[in-house]
This record gives sequence, structure tokens and C-alpha cells, in this order.
Amino acid sequence: MRYSFILPVRNGGAYIKECVASILAQTLQDFNLIILENKSTDGTAEWLQNLKDERITVMPSSKSLSIEENWARILSIPKNEFITLTGHDDLFDSNYLQVMNDMIIQHPDASLYQAYFRFIDAKGEEIKKSRLMDEKETVSQFLYSLFRDSIDTMGTGYMMRSKDYVAVGGMPAFPNLLFADHTLWIKLTALNYKATAQQECFSYRIHENLSKHSAASSYINAFFNYLNFLDSIKSEDIKIKTVIDENITPYILYYCRSLAHRLLKTPVEQRKGMTVSGFINKCIYYNNLLAEKELLPLNYSKIKSAKMIDDNLILRKAYLLFRKIYKKPIYS
Repeated sequence: MRYSFILPVRNGGAYIKECVASILAQTLQDFNLIILENKSTDGTAEWLQNLKDERITVMPSSKSLSIEENWARILSIPKNEFITLTGHDDLFDSNYLQVMNDMIIQHPDASLYQAYFRFIDAKGEEIKKSRLMDEKETVSQFLYSLFRDSIDTMGTGYMMRSKDYVAVGGMPAFPNLLFADHTLWIKLTALNYKATAQQECFSYRIHENLSKHSAASSYINAFFNYLNFLDSIKSEDIKIKTVIDENITPYILYYCRSLAHRLLKTPVEQRKGMTVSGFINKCIYYNNLLAEKELLPLNYSKIKSAKMIDDNLILRKAYLLFRKIYKKPIYS
């Protein structure tokens, strides 16, 4: 076999049944499915045990693992020449593997493969289609697209060589894997280039995910891990350095605004010692590390107001009380 679908799961519910069915329905049958089961308590483990298909290998964990630990298992398990990773709630069209196979033949030197896809809701209804992507992208072009938010890139649908996945260290163990997939795709694209099939062949499900439920401290630590990674690669290529220099300031500003307010609405005892002022200062530090353009977050009223409220004990308590009464999200 040439291909492996790898599916880490904990409490997959009804979604995993649809996901597995979509994988097994591939028109190109040169694959196996490796399921990394992580102590599910909703019947997923029992359902997987009853699957009778020689293409499926279920690898249960010996103890309850974090999401980072379960995905880390991908590095050491036996896998075929090419792998694709998926969440348990996403779906593949029956021609997905054939499309990827054709792309590998067409672009044998690419180090990462992708395709167009659609976003679906919890019921499987289409919400929208992914935006247009160039068929061939270098790492600097891919970085530019990420900074400008001009493409849709998720954790499902990418194809890569197993040896390359291992060589770059696999999925980084960022908290809750936030920003980890972008880091991985950048590392893999940097090996040569990313090729994108111009066909739509899988579905990515949008619903309440880890990014929405992650604690502010986890999200912030993952963000800083990502910025540290960007600092580590900027000296590798003048084009990468130029893209980072020219685009990182508005990118950091966006997250400075949204994460400052996420931190503000987090009770102090759940922040792991973080303050809004401290977070803003670290955003300035990373901008100075990565770019020549100055970051002035306090020139923006929403960031300035978050700092002002957080710096004042009475205002902060009043704000948190208001948040309990008024549940509508203000910033994500």
C-alpha cells in the first residue's frame, strides 16, 4: 500500500462513523486507515473494536492522553509512503485519494499537497467553498497568504510523505495544537513547494472547536510558540525574511487585539499569571524581534481599553460581572 489515512480521536460520537465511511469509500483503494484511539468514553472505542475491515488498524492508547500526546504518536507508528491526517468530524469525497495520487504524478517534486474543499456545518450542510489557491506555491508565497488571510488552510486534506513528516518533527506540540498545523505546513512546504489540486474533494466541518474553547493562556502560549518558530526560519531565506518583515506587524496586531480581550474576560486565577499589560508588552517584543516596522498597540482603542480595565482591580471586577450577565461574545 502507498497511502495511510491517520485519524486521532477521542469521543468521536456520530461524526467518526461518517468520517470512517467516507475514507473506506475511496475509489482508489491503495491505502490503510490508522485510528489512534485515546480512551474515548462515549462508545467510540467499542464501535471501533467491532469494525471488521482489513484496511483499518485501531491503536488504542494505554492511558488517557492530551491531544498533543495523541497526535505525537503519529511520528512513531508504522505508516505508508504518503500520509494524510484528519479530524474525526471531517469528510472525504470518494475521489480524494485519486485526486492526490494524480497531483503526486503531476508534481513529483512537491513536498506538500492540498486540494480545494468545502466548509460544512454540524449537520453536514455546505456553508461555503474554500477560496482560490495557486496550483504551486513556494514557502514564501504560502507564508504571505497565511499572513494576509487570503487562503483557507485547515488541519485536514493535506498529503505529505511520511519520511518528510518525520524529518521535520511531526505536528508541533503547541498547546491544544493551536498554530501547530500552520507550522507543520510551512516546514513541509519549505522542503520544496506546495502543490494544490484544482478540484474540490473533501469537507471541513465548522463547529465549536478547540480554538474557541481553549483557555486564553493556552492560546497565547501557542501564539508565542508560533512566533518563535517564525523567528527561527527568517534567516533561512531572504524571501522568507522579507515576507515576515513586511507582514508580521498587522498579523501580531490582530492577535494582540483579540487575545487581549480573551485574557481580559478570563478570571485571574485561570490566567497562569498572565496580565493584559504583560501580554501586550510581549507582542511588542516579538514584533521588534521579527520586523522593522514599529508596533504601537496602545494606539488602538480596543487594546488600550483592555489594558486600562485589566490594570484597575475595580474596573476588572465590574467587567467580569458584566460578562456574567451579558453572554454575547465581544471578541473571540
